[in-house]
Amino acid sequence: MSPAYLGSIPSPSGNMLELVPLSVHYYGLAILAGVVAGVALARRRWAGRGGDPDDISTIALWAVPAGLVGARLYHVATDWPRFVGHWEDVPAVWQGGLGIPGGILGGVLAGAVVARHRNLPVPDLLDVVAPALPLAQAIGRLGNWFNQELFGRPTSLPWALRIDPEHRPAGYEGSSTFHPTFLYEALWNLALVALLLWLDRRWRGRLRTGELFTLYVLGYFLGRLWVEALRIDEASRLLGLRVNIVVSGVAILAATAVLVARRRGWRRRQAAAAT
Repeated sequence: MSPAYLGSIPSPSGNMLELVPLSVHYYGLAILAGVVAGVALARRRWAGRGGDPDDISTIALWAVPAGLVGARLYHVATDWPRFVGHWEDVPAVWQGGLGIPGGILGGVLAGAVVARHRNLPVPDLLDVVAPALPLAQAIGRLGNWFNQELFGRPTSLPWALRIDPEHRPAGYEGSSTFHPTFLYEALWNLALVALLLWLDRRWRGRLRTGELFTLYVLGYFLGRLWVEALRIDEASRLLGLRVNIVVSGVAILAATAVLVARRRGWRRRQAAAAT
């Protein structure tokens, strides 16, 4: 056994918790834990702004299921060749396969509709949930560890992830340790949580409403861009690139454009008010 193997991260021996007569998938538990943590943080932040924390819980009752549906539909749409001849696997989310871009879109749209219905300020709520979303995503990524999925290229780094032979992609049967890209993304998200909370505390007077959420989008997809470039699992391609790389690039450009446009608009209004 090589020194690199001895220094690597082991993969779990199974992906289910046996509670006779039930079998609970760790993937689902990770997602549930992420949702609970994210909702708790958002409730606390909304209460800190003078809002009713139950507003967050009510929104989450709709936004979370919509986010899961959006995430699954995104995964199926971007990796549809995997489901050809196996369309009955589309609802099998416990096997893995949730696309975060679709989850963000579905959850935000549903949450905005509920917020509008309750006459709540959507931009303010988006800023409130901005740090909560990457917190939930970071915890949910642990489910990929139990499923032995979404890892990157082979590596002998001390934090390499050991993958069992049956989970290795074609062409990589001879490699045993890989980049734990799910862990990279989780750590990036936790750092993003800390950054957004710090910015909200220190720059609240200088950030316009809705900008914290835009910074979340920018920060998340910047991380997803380089993490995605390390992955070796099969993926649909667009313009010769993995679809998620293209989506990340578009999201980064869009978020940057929104921030620049809002800053320019704010400066123009400030200049007009001073004249």
